[in-house]
Amino acid sequence: MRVLITGHKGQLGRALHARWPSAVGVDLPEVDITEAGAIDAIVAEHHPDLIMHCAAMTDVDGAARDPQAAYRANGLGTQNVALAAARAGAALAYVSTNEVFDGTKGAPYVEFDTPNPLNPYAASKRAGEWFAANLTRQFYILRTSWLTGRGGRNFVHRIQQLADERGQLSVVTDEVASPTFVEDLADAIVQVVSTGRYGIYHLTNAGYCSRYDYARQILELSGRGHVPVQPITLADYPRPSTPPKFSPLANFAAAALGITLRPWQAALAEFLKG
Repeated sequence: MRVLITGHKGQLGRALHARWPSAVGVDLPEVDITEAGAIDAIVAEHHPDLIMHCAAMTDVDGAARDPQAAYRANGLGTQNVALAAARAGAALAYVSTNEVFDGTKGAPYVEFDTPNPLNPYAASKRAGEWFAANLTRQFYILRTSWLTGRGGRNFVHRIQQLADERGQLSVVTDEVASPTFVEDLADAIVQVVSTGRYGIYHLTNAGYCSRYDYARQILELSGRGHVPVQPITLADYPRPSTPPKFSPLANFAAAALGITLRPWQAALAEFLKG
């Protein structure tokens, strides 16, 4: 299978490239997906069977400050990639987010629940989902959450850094989702796209927790269990974006194919061992 990976320099893109070493990888500044001609030329040159679309604006607060930039990258950029895939007869795998849901269900979201994004980042990613599903006939929409990988900017690294710098932390208790580790997610994506069963999939490590409980586990497993953590609420922590309060993803569709991810606690423990 000939694979083209957008955003191949990111933490997920790198992990997928390691699994598909013959894949063609594209990223900024060489290829900008918001320029239709650039992605069209690459697809026409390499004739991929699958476009693995990881490129995105993932700065959630930055998207709230500049929604147009988020829509350009995550919405119109995905439109360009989807149209290029359709013209080439390639399948499209689009990485999306738990934040497309509003967090009011009170239970983990399955693939058949109706999205209702609360913030510009989430709305832009939902726009990307629409383009993937409506402009191509062969698509995978792969939703995940709280992604952590080596060499990336993520919650696990940030909590350790702040604990060392400040000696104490304040972390929210009322934002709940499913931590996901890049290596596990990449393995699951490879398995899903190898089935040829197109559709929507929720791929996260099993289980869910609050940011507060997640931080406590990070500190405990990294030898920082003595660092005090004050529980606060989202209302105590003003920020440009508004995350959904309870947005764990339930793996229903991939599990029906025998594809599951291990519990987040086990993945975190392995990640912290280096």
